[in-house]
Amino acid sequence: MPADHPLTLGTAGHIDHGKTALVAALTGVDTDRLPQEKARGISIELGYAPLELPSGRGMSIVDVPGHERFIRAMVAGATGIDLFLLVVAADDGVMPQTREHAAIVQLLGIPRGVVALTKRDLVDTEAAELARLEIAELLDGGPYAGAEVVEVSSRTGLGIDDLRAALDRAAGKAQSRPADGPVRLPVDRSFSLRGIGTVVTGTLWSGSVGTGDRLVVQPGGREARVRSVQVHDRPAERAAAGQRVALALVGIERAQARRGHVVTTPGAFPESFRLECDVHVLGSAPRGLRNGEPVMVHHGTAELHARVAVPGGGELAPGAGGRVQVRLRSRAVAAAGDHVVIRLTGPAITVAGGTVIDPAPPRVRREAPEPTAAPEPARAPEPESVEGVEELYASLASSPLTPPAIGPEDERALAHLIAAGRAVRAGRDLAFTADAIASAQAAVVDLAGETGRVTLAQVRDRLGISRKFAQGLLEALDARGVTRRVGDERILRRRARDPAAPEA
Repeated sequence: MPADHPLTLGTAGHIDHGKTALVAALTGVDTDRLPQEKARGISIELGYAPLELPSGRGMSIVDVPGHERFIRAMVAGATGIDLFLLVVAADDGVMPQTREHAAIVQLLGIPRGVVALTKRDLVDTEAAELARLEIAELLDGGPYAGAEVVEVSSRTGLGIDDLRAALDRAAGKAQSRPADGPVRLPVDRSFSLRGIGTVVTGTLWSGSVGTGDRLVVQPGGREARVRSVQVHDRPAERAAAGQRVALALVGIERAQARRGHVVTTPGAFPESFRLECDVHVLGSAPRGLRNGEPVMVHHGTAELHARVAVPGGGELAPGAGGRVQVRLRSRAVAAAGDHVVIRLTGPAITVAGGTVIDPAPPRVRREAPEPTAAPEPARAPEPESVEGVEELYASLASSPLTPPAIGPEDERALAHLIAAGRAVRAGRDLAFTADAIASAQAAVVDLAGETGRVTLAQVRDRLGISRKFAQGLLEALDARGVTRRVGDERILRRRARDPAAPEA
């Protein structure tokens, strides 16, 4: 690709693995701009920065949040990127959001990227090699198996120049976006400025846009005129596909152009409550994609409530693929070839993704399954063997506050333990024994003392565990009604402080 062609790079990776610090080391820009981000030390919203590579090529960086609660923002940021930068901390290795983010960039069809092994200054050679092996295992057999892995330290500057060079090599293989097609700018942020009016930002998917152009904001088709254009805070006559763009729009209010809307050429894209898609269910998904179940569909920067119509009224099992019709509660603005990500609503996890085949299909009546008798009460799935159940329990109990990750092969045994009251799930690949939860509850009650309040950091330090496990324990206690999260604190519920107290 020519060095002057604009590209967008998106970060991906688990919370606290150093994505924002790495972007700052690469660009000199701190992308955490919100006061609450500064106070909490984590990214909550998307951040942006320009990067100049050794070849002279310019690149836009979208820095995404790593926390599982901000997956919506992560998908919005990853949509429309040309390359990814997967960040893995050397002192932590591959973690749950590493896996989910890697799955999302694959489902979005991002063709290539680079892996940064951060915090290299904090570990010895053996620990770094173990982290490399985890990365290789994660990417093995997929489209990113050959991705370069670069060891870096944002604090010391180790490997930063090597990372820039690796990104330059990956950028040289990227494909150009259509500059002569209709304008399509999915909005990921909007705000108002005195004397200017409504400003929207996003990555320009196609076309080019300049001052005076007349566009529409979809869904809804509200007309707007472009007052001015900026690319990375610098005025520009025109912006080209692939660039991070800010447009000042005349004739539209901020509330009429929010994240999830799309700025387009008039008449170029249909609006529809249905999408016909070829989808693939992740092999790592805990279960299949069932006909008629509620899901969240991520397309562009939009998050859309939907139900999936599976042919025959059945289910697409983990690892399977097929054509489905996605029926939306609000209109989508899509084109054939667009990518979608599908997440369950309970538990909130990514299970599938695919490609839009028809952005405005007719409603198709799917064959309904044969009626059946009323179902019996649900039972825990039978494990393959009693030994398998006990083996998993022994594994969890061997380090009760820092248990090993749950894999797909453990699901049936774990369901049996949960049904028996011997284990508690605390995330997609995290579970604790009931005894570990009881120990954590005792520690939380003690820490809360007279105030009835406790923080994640206090629990982490008292139990001598990492943030990941402290967070999992606290979320399990939230779910059990022991604590209630308010801001950055947990409030001890009355019944936890006084088990004899009646429910409020």
